[in-house]
Amino acid sequence: MAKLAIDNVALRFGGKKSDKTGNSVTALERISLDVAHQEFAVIVGPSGCGKTSLLRLVAGLIEPSEGIITLDGTPVIGPGRDRGMVFQSYTLFPWLSVRENVAFGLKIGGMAPAERARVAQHFINEVGLAGFEDAYPKQLSGGMMQRVALARALANDPAILLMDEPFGALDSQTRSLMQELLLALWQRTHKTVLFITHDIDEAILLGDRVHVMTARPGRIKERVAIDIPRPRSVDTLTSPEFMAIKRRIMMLIHEEAVRAMG
Repeated sequence: MAKLAIDNVALRFGGKKSDKTGNSVTALERISLDVAHQEFAVIVGPSGCGKTSLLRLVAGLIEPSEGIITLDGTPVIGPGRDRGMVFQSYTLFPWLSVRENVAFGLKIGGMAPAERARVAQHFINEVGLAGFEDAYPKQLSGGMMQRVALARALANDPAILLMDEPFGALDSQTRSLMQELLLALWQRTHKTVLFITHDIDEAILLGDRVHVMTARPGRIKERVAIDIPRPRSVDTLTSPEFMAIKRRIMMLIHEEAVRAMG
């Protein structure tokens, strides 16, 4: 059984779900996608193809117009602690310290204070923020704030980690460091990950499979297996295998961008 199964999902905005008059906008159509246990799955596609909408459906933040999404065989019918979210914006509570932000979900879940402190400290250490436990978000750089967001998501021990262009707002050097950090964390925790990005290099560096979406209405155009051995690093970006996969994905996205422009 797939860890995450997206089965024939459609998403329409405006009008009724059954509307046939053309008054609604179809964002996603006939999306079927499986993510295996411990897989790092990546979704790419042209701008406006519905990548973020698909992630929000998996998160339970919106409902599909058609189809079903299951996690560990259970239908997704709303948000839940079994899905950890990391967004491009840092979404930290500015009035809470690093330690309190990381422990927030654990506190809401009723974990005892001593255990909560232990778990929070473990993930603060994992993301390289030891010594910053009492700092507040305004005192941190963008990369540090995103590390706090990642630690907070992991601390809740979700069944799957959902990441929506989490490094998109970072400068190139910080982004590269965050990619290396995420790879190292994934190799230690082997969490199942569904990752959205517009950066093809990032998709190939991180992913086991890259799902390329069409222009709107978004569908899965092609699934590209990333047959590059792990562990990977920034040196991977210059390998012949990497460049061949990059050319393939760029061609697929270019075809859709041209189609979208008419």
